[in-house]
Amino acid sequence: MSLIKSISGIRGTIGGTVNDNLTPVDAVKFAASYGSWLIKRNNNSKNLTVVVGRDARISGKMVSSLVANTLVGMGINVIDLGLSTTPTVEVAVPLEKANGGIILTASHNPKQWNALKLLNEKGEFLNAADGAEILNIADSDGYTFAEVDDLGTYTKLSGYMDKHIEEVLKLDFVDVDAIKNAKFKVVVDAVNSTGGIVIPNLLERLGVECVKLYCEPNGQFPHNPEPLPAHLVDISELVVKENADLGIVVDPDVDRLALVCEDGSMFGEEYTLVACADYVLGLAKGNTVSNLSSSRALRDVTEKHGGTYKASAVGEVNVVELMKDTNAIIGGEGNGGIIYPASHYGRDSLVGVALFLSHLAKSKMSCKALRESYPSYFMSKNKIQLTPQLDVDAILAQMADKYKDEDVNTIDGVKIDFANEWVHLRKSNTEPIIRIYTESGSQNNADQLAKRVMDEIATIAGI
Repeated sequence: MSLIKSISGIRGTIGGTVNDNLTPVDAVKFAASYGSWLIKRNNNSKNLTVVVGRDARISGKMVSSLVANTLVGMGINVIDLGLSTTPTVEVAVPLEKANGGIILTASHNPKQWNALKLLNEKGEFLNAADGAEILNIADSDGYTFAEVDDLGTYTKLSGYMDKHIEEVLKLDFVDVDAIKNAKFKVVVDAVNSTGGIVIPNLLERLGVECVKLYCEPNGQFPHNPEPLPAHLVDISELVVKENADLGIVVDPDVDRLALVCEDGSMFGEEYTLVACADYVLGLAKGNTVSNLSSSRALRDVTEKHGGTYKASAVGEVNVVELMKDTNAIIGGEGNGGIIYPASHYGRDSLVGVALFLSHLAKSKMSCKALRESYPSYFMSKNKIQLTPQLDVDAILAQMADKYKDEDVNTIDGVKIDFANEWVHLRKSNTEPIIRIYTESGSQNNADQLAKRVMDEIATIAGI
């Protein structure tokens, strides 16, 4: 199962056979499906524009060319940003008054993967209904291409990551002077993708000394690109060796932000959002949102500032929808994704870096001390590989029934809230796995809870 079609896009491994992997044929079909949906959405308009950008994956240029030329073949104009980031494309869509956007990136997946992430005219991910409509078009091959006189135009537009930086620096709560005066020294691990261009450039504008680690955008990921502690040994050691104030880690498409303290310890992906929210809520009263798999620490910090916290189903589009419904002034996902509506409704590591460094500079605390100032929760993130024979929905239903006397939420998989800890079980939208996230007051307790639940699932499934 190397080709995953979902309402959020299409993702798969490069090469192989059509419909089983992300082949050129699949890329063209899905781009054409998106183009057909866009034309219909705009009442068959003949003058539509789509912004396209890609991360530094080896396959990026090939897939981007296929997608761009497919759209041109449908009569849609394409603005190609070239090497870019997911949030940069999101910012570019409304700035360019485009009708939509496509980012070619498989986010945290290894280098053999790529994907098409789809945006609407606001530069936001599509909702479930729109995503389902595109899948239906793809299933039925329901697209029509333009005649020769009606082909779209293709325009390359460079420099948009710098424009994105300018937008971040203009944000009211980004205190450029405070950051410059703090004279920070930072190590950056950008896993040899486009973060290796944009994050050092942002830091330079903020007067921060930057030590680069894996910042060559060649798509050769030097470690697993998901920014989890087990994959961040090199930057942890380099932060200590360089006597740096902190380390900054981004994933290949630069929408997730992880931080490393000055002693080489992990600040914790979950606490990226907690710290940024603490800073923003200290300057403006408001509400927050994260998903069901995110730490309770955000709730605690929000309530400390007099705001209200709500949890959504997993998925950026779900977080954004609930943020809009509750007028949240900051939110995101516990995987290090910061969504700050004053900028745009999308996870953005550039915004996260600027807000975090503003907070760190003005607090006059070390990175480690700042982390220790927050409620201490510990998470364990695990997964169970799926096989076609497993009835995942039945397994989750049995787990919900087993713990029916606890606080159980089933809007997205099964979330079981105990008095002092929780577990969230859900089927991934992007990989053939069940994710098992737990949180407790110590790492040992979180790990033990995860082990117990995984053993229970194995017993139910007979594996």
